[in-house]
Amino acid sequence: VLLSARGEDQALPTEEALHASGADWTVVRAAWFAQNFSEGPLVAELRESGELVFPADEVREPFLDVRDIADVVVAALMSGDRYVGRTLTLSGARLLTFGEAVAEIAGATGRPLTYRAVSTRDYGEALVGFGVPPEEVAGMTAIFDTLLDGRNAHLSDGVREVLGRAPRDFGDFVREEAAAGTWKA
Repeated sequence: VLLSARGEDQALPTEEALHASGADWTVVRAAWFAQNFSEGPLVAELRESGELVFPADEVREPFLDVRDIADVVVAALMSGDRYVGRTLTLSGARLLTFGEAVAEIAGATGRPLTYRAVSTRDYGEALVGFGVPPEEVAGMTAIFDTLLDGRNAHLSDGVREVLGRAPRDFGDFVREEAAAGTWKA
């Protein structure tokens, strides 16, 4: 089972190599992870400055809980050949802009958190200023230029198809993480 990215053209060569390998395969294409807001640089930015600066403008994303991904992967691995040779596309339960996602986090935490959209170029320059190697920044910004162009602004039914239930809602994720203190200053 290969975890791939929904709408990310840069992931297609890896999927094609898997298809050509002769192995039994299942590809799981996942939408943007809800946990990107609770782990890594996005959470640090929200926690420390109260602002998320990111190049997503008003694009809508179906943020997906990684626990749903794990449940789908386990089901695919345990189902015999039911999903062999298939690509499963997963999304969260609803579409949100990054600003709406940050607003939900603000509501759950009681903190005045904000989202500020910047261009991909400005975001890349900021990353270089933080010490991220330029070649890594170039790869990231190329992905953001395509992945955040609106191509993923739709829901898919992979979680329901495999698990027989709806994906976890972003609001549930936010309430759990807020209760755990994830975004405390």
